[in-house]
Amino acid sequence: MSLTIAGTAVLNSLVADLSPELAAMLLASVIGGYTLIGGLGATFYVSYFNTALIFVLILMLVVEVFYNPFGNPENPFGSSESVFEFIACWKAPQEKMGNKGGSYLTFFSSGGLVFGIVNIVGNFGTVFCDQAYWQSSVAAKPLQGVWGFISGGLVWFAIPFTLATTMGLAYLGMSSAQGSPLLTDEDVMKGLAAPLVAQKLLGTTGEYAMIFLILMAVMSTGSAEVIAVASIVIYDVYQTYICPFKPDMKEGQCILCSKYLRKQDRDEDAVLCDCKSTAKCEGCANDNIARAKSTSVVKPHYTCETHKDYKEYQEHLLNYKNWCIVLCTFLSVPLCLLCWAVNLNLAWTYYFTGILISSSVVPIAMSIMWARATSTGVIFGVVGGCASGMACWLTYASYYPGGLSMATFVKNTGEELPMLVGNIVAIGVGAVFCIVVTFITRWKMTPEIEEAEWDKTRDIDNPLSPWVAKYKGELNLDDGENFHDRPPLEIVIRKFRAAKITAYVAAVCFTLLFVCIWPGCMLSIDILDLTGFNTWTTMSRGWAFVAAAFIVIVPLFQEAKAILKQISLNKKEKIVASENYNNGDSQPLQHNGKIPNGIQNQAYATTLGSNKHEFIFQRLRNTLSRVLNISKSSQ
Repeated sequence: MSLTIAGTAVLNSLVADLSPELAAMLLASVIGGYTLIGGLGATFYVSYFNTALIFVLILMLVVEVFYNPFGNPENPFGSSESVFEFIACWKAPQEKMGNKGGSYLTFFSSGGLVFGIVNIVGNFGTVFCDQAYWQSSVAAKPLQGVWGFISGGLVWFAIPFTLATTMGLAYLGMSSAQGSPLLTDEDVMKGLAAPLVAQKLLGTTGEYAMIFLILMAVMSTGSAEVIAVASIVIYDVYQTYICPFKPDMKEGQCILCSKYLRKQDRDEDAVLCDCKSTAKCEGCANDNIARAKSTSVVKPHYTCETHKDYKEYQEHLLNYKNWCIVLCTFLSVPLCLLCWAVNLNLAWTYYFTGILISSSVVPIAMSIMWARATSTGVIFGVVGGCASGMACWLTYASYYPGGLSMATFVKNTGEELPMLVGNIVAIGVGAVFCIVVTFITRWKMTPEIEEAEWDKTRDIDNPLSPWVAKYKGELNLDDGENFHDRPPLEIVIRKFRAAKITAYVAAVCFTLLFVCIWPGCMLSIDILDLTGFNTWTTMSRGWAFVAAAFIVIVPLFQEAKAILKQISLNKKEKIVASENYNNGDSQPLQHNGKIPNGIQNQAYATTLGSNKHEFIFQRLRNTLSRVLNISKSSQ
């Protein structure tokens, strides 16, 4: 939401006569259009190109400010020394929330301290409550996912560190050169400082650069958020509570046949589930081949007796999800315009986010890491923390002149101290409520109960793509006959212990570095001199160049390596299949009553690939034909 508001404000300021309504519609169309066509795959792959382009634009702005390679006469800078001289002549605010010595070249800033605390609390809430992060983490395997998030966080840090430092310093220097601020405080709060600097230094090129920068950022983030919200609505709400596949299914039963997955304590003679996995199912293999051969947009119905109903159900959910993506995209427009109409700026929404969602941080963490956690404790923590944070925030803001009246509500509630109090109370009370209520509702916790709780989490599975099949390489497992066959918990814990230790060590080390050591070192200097300023800006530029090289080269190398590896595996499977055929198999798809895995997987991959591309092109053709029909009828 914050990014959409900022994008609307930037487009409205850069494009002449562009109304906020049209700007919001353009952003929504860009987000919804390619998200609906490409889905989660587009989110991952297009995000790479978006991020690469964002870093190219960041480097272009950094080079222009600090080097001025083309001798632009409109650029008063060109080196760190010139930027330092301009900023040293500009007086900073020195009141209660101001800077030490009235200088912008110091880290002794009470307002900066408040922003840092609120930023940490709010970002904790954003990461824990954002379904887009969870989708990415679940889609990634543990060890690769851990290193991916670590490297991704370090690369992302170049955006607030380098881009914000460069554009903020350039804005201050340009204001110093003019002798007065270029923007009002209200415009700065809207996030218009960076677009103004790009416009002043690069002219039309800078305007286009900022427009593309905003579009790429909004497209990457917005598409991930739209898919995340649609997934929650369809799979966590609709599938679970409104229209479940089997409403009368009990805990521990198979979703396909309703039989129990494992022996029950009270019913030792119960018939257990014997549903085969899709990798071993002959009916699924035949369905994959039939749908791969079909040239129609509407594919044949599934015929597998075991999996057909669930596959049809999942396809219906996918269709509903597509409509939900469209709905969520359009609903973002009036929400953005409402924030614009009531004059909510970027800073207000950024601060308020922590009050609204940071109470969920500890309850969510406890729900996945603490076997004792109960639903009652989690709900009390989330709701109680949020309510307490809002109450303290509004109470503190009411003491400012004007109170909470309509004329001063946004101004007073947007002050830094009320926002700080609200954020800290929300995350603190949420943690206390969750832990206390959990102990009240579940005081006794035996090892047997704890093991049973973890077994419940292992039962959360997709019968069409079980997690054991995904991790059989890491766990050194063979293909199981049944989809619910799984290794003992001890094996899983031992295999993924390295990823767990890496995550814990990285979390502790980076927390100490970025929250304690680094700020503490900067506070050892009252006001930066030219040497300290050069060191700081050089570090920010170096971070950006290294991050840009990493984010452009490493994913490309990994993807090329994965493609070559898959090509090699496909060649080996074709050789094995041809050898089996030459050894006397009259029907290459049947071998001792079973379908070879290589051919089955190849048919399944062909089905996915051909169906996806045909579906996309058919949708585009249908859209174009509707537009032509509408235009003809209007004529």
